[in-house]
Amino acid sequence: MTFTLTLNCPERSGIVHAVTTFLVGQGCDIVEHQQFDDDVRGSLFLRTSFTRAEQTTVDDLTRAFAPVAGDFGMEFEFSDGTPPRILVMVSKFGHCLNDLLFRWRAGGLGAEIAVVVSNHEDLRPMAEAAGVPFVHVPVTPETKPEAEQRLLDLVGEYEADLIVLARYMQVLSNELCQKLEGRAINIHHSFLPGFKGAKPYHQAYDRGVKYVGATAHYVTPDLDEGPIIEQEVQRVDHTYSPRELVTVGRDAEALALSRAVRWHCERRVLLNGNSTVVFR
Repeated sequence: MTFTLTLNCPERSGIVHAVTTFLVGQGCDIVEHQQFDDDVRGSLFLRTSFTRAEQTTVDDLTRAFAPVAGDFGMEFEFSDGTPPRILVMVSKFGHCLNDLLFRWRAGGLGAEIAVVVSNHEDLRPMAEAAGVPFVHVPVTPETKPEAEQRLLDLVGEYEADLIVLARYMQVLSNELCQKLEGRAINIHHSFLPGFKGAKPYHQAYDRGVKYVGATAHYVTPDLDEGPIIEQEVQRVDHTYSPRELVTVGRDAEALALSRAVRWHCERRVLLNGNSTVVFR
């Protein structure tokens, strides 16, 4: 079985030696190793995948590694090859959901899509055609607290490890964002400069943008300002109409989101303050 160890700790000598010595002592074979020394913050980030011939569990490895982690002040986590379970939230735009469903069914997402939750019924046929349960949770200003509690109930009911906002057009409350910290990913359009409001692509057209793009990030109470996981940009010019910019933008959104989801599920994303370390 293949396991993955991710960790971060204050930067000092001997960390990698301690990790590899531990793994060798446990009879493990390292198959992939990446690390990043953040000299600015004085931190080290590490991701190591390894196999072990003898039967073991994540709990066994965690207990055995605890003394090493204590010596270096490590925050660490072991994980096995079990695909994380995803709860996808959508509204009416289906391009990101469609892309996630395709990659999931093709085996390239690194996760299992457990359920699709929406504040509208529009995308029910898409989800159910893929064999995924669809749950309608309508949201109004008056019912928002109840709707968010229903969402949390569904996270527990479907044992979701990750929540993906695939163009979900409702702002989550600060309280809900805090409860989902580190396990909810959002996608939004990003242009240079950034355009806010209902028609960002039309604003971009009016300003004659030369790049369009999208940003996938972790959800935080600061709207669209969470730690960035991935950004995708594409070159455009004056010949692109607003409709064509929408098409290019949606492609960028789907690509950035699917990468972010896969990297998170493969334990390649480590939080580093307000930013991230991504081991691709």
